[in-house]
Amino acid sequence: MKILLAVDGSAYTKKMLAYLATHGEMFGSNNSFSMITVQAPLPPRARAAVGAAAANEYYEEESAKVTGTVAKFLKRHGIDAKAIHKVGSPGEQISKAADGGKFDLLVMGSHGHSALGNLVMGSVATQVLAHCGVPVLLVR
Repeated sequence: MKILLAVDGSAYTKKMLAYLATHGEMFGSNNSFSMITVQAPLPPRARAAVGAAAANEYYEEESAKVTGTVAKFLKRHGIDAKAIHKVGSPGEQISKAADGGKFDLLVMGSHGHSALGNLVMGSVATQVLAHCGVPVLLVR
């Protein structure tokens, strides 16, 4: 099975990783894993001021901070995951990557907001569920 892990370095990502580690029968090494992290774009004026090369380097560094830690955790549990870095709206980018990469499953942590909370604040998980054609496992 080809599995995509949406990671952002939050406590919810840690809960999702703990879930994976304790369910080895479901997420064993016979699966193929990738992890995706999405960085918010710099404001256009800031990007213009520092230049495209510096902005891209910033995105890579920030993404590596998240994926590096997650990769170490996964390796300790026998999982080798490829890192994917994107810039933009997290819900949109995660959905596109899951669909475009022909993944069998997307696993992500969720804040677990109420329906009213999602309506008022929005949610990456809600956006992914609305737009992703791949089955999604939310871990709370």
